[in-house]
Amino acid sequence: MAKSKKVVLAYSGGLDTSVILPWLKETYGYEVVCYAAELGQGDELKNIKQKAMKTGAADCVVDDLRKTFVEDYVWPMLKSGAVYEKGYLLGTSIARPLIAKRQVEVAHQYGAGAVAHGATGKGNDQVRFELTFMSLDPSLDIVAPWKDPNFTLTSREAAVDYAKKRDIPIDQTKRKIYSRDRNLWHISHEGADLEDPWNEPQNSLFVMSRPISKTPAKPDYVEIGFENGIPVKLDGKALSGVTMIERLNEIGGTHGVGQVDLVENRLVGMKSRGVYETPGGTILMNAHEALETLTMERETYHYKKQVALKYADIVYNGQWFCPIREALDAFFESTQKVVNGTVRVKLFKGHAIPVGIKSPNSLYSDELASFEMGAEYNSTDATGFIRLFGLPMKVNGVVNRKAAKSSKKKTAKKSSAKKK
Repeated sequence: MAKSKKVVLAYSGGLDTSVILPWLKETYGYEVVCYAAELGQGDELKNIKQKAMKTGAADCVVDDLRKTFVEDYVWPMLKSGAVYEKGYLLGTSIARPLIAKRQVEVAHQYGAGAVAHGATGKGNDQVRFELTFMSLDPSLDIVAPWKDPNFTLTSREAAVDYAKKRDIPIDQTKRKIYSRDRNLWHISHEGADLEDPWNEPQNSLFVMSRPISKTPAKPDYVEIGFENGIPVKLDGKALSGVTMIERLNEIGGTHGVGQVDLVENRLVGMKSRGVYETPGGTILMNAHEALETLTMERETYHYKKQVALKYADIVYNGQWFCPIREALDAFFESTQKVVNGTVRVKLFKGHAIPVGIKSPNSLYSDELASFEMGAEYNSTDATGFIRLFGLPMKVNGVVNRKAAKSSKKKTAKKSSAKKK
């Protein structure tokens, strides 16, 4: 039985997908159903259905997935503490599996035989989309125009020309050609002058936050309340996850919080340079980590920091629908039972600094932490502890000293023999 000639295209209305839509029709005769996910892009999805239909789509499905995005994707990642290469808070990475999952569901709804995306053959998004497609429905054909030999628009400049010839409305020009991805959690900027790591990001680049030079001269403070590792209150007021992030983006952006300029290692083997803005996410990540330092037992905390590196790789590499991610989520969920309390964060000149922590699960003891000796801590116990803890080092030192003395004697004998 021949497959349906319908294809569901992940459609953002940006440059790439705007030209891919008519190209799929012209080149392969596909009936294109566009899929767009509202993840907090602001005005980017305004009139997107009308634009898709005008450009030749058979239909366009637009979903508001903000609540699902935060609760089922962002919060688990926050609990893990995952950060890629010390700077990237995985804003684009964490959104792709959700978009691709819904794409597969829409393909089933419309009886489509294929799914398509506008990711290039050099980036990470191609992997994230395609791994999700493969995991959730391997029978679907995957159409990736940027990797198709028949796709001759091999540059963003060529794509701009293609759009102009067909009167396709786009925001990009050959002078304003950053590749951007935005959602509730962040916005990324790549391409154009950023491709040279020597070039400093210009003030005009920033969208969600102010340049540091234009931030207030006085700090602001926010208090984040957590329950089981999830932020639930802002300054004492209960808020939904979506509203929480929106509010923190606004106030954090005012102070230039969450700006990261990073040369990162892509999964496909090359280095790339991106500038990220994650104001609300940075505040939440810093507050969450501060609360963990107060409430989590040492061995668990240290091991969790190691596993968080693996989790970051899993998210970055698009392996969300992989058994290991589900297993790690179970571990992180267990660790978060004690992560309850409030963190006060100071926002100033690009920084989000936790300056106060309190928790009913606090493991901090005033008496133990004090420099004064109390009944709970017998300092003489430390002597035996240090002897046992340092025993391997002591044995190693004794052996090395003996070896050094023996070597010294042999050298002295050889020297004496030569003189004779």
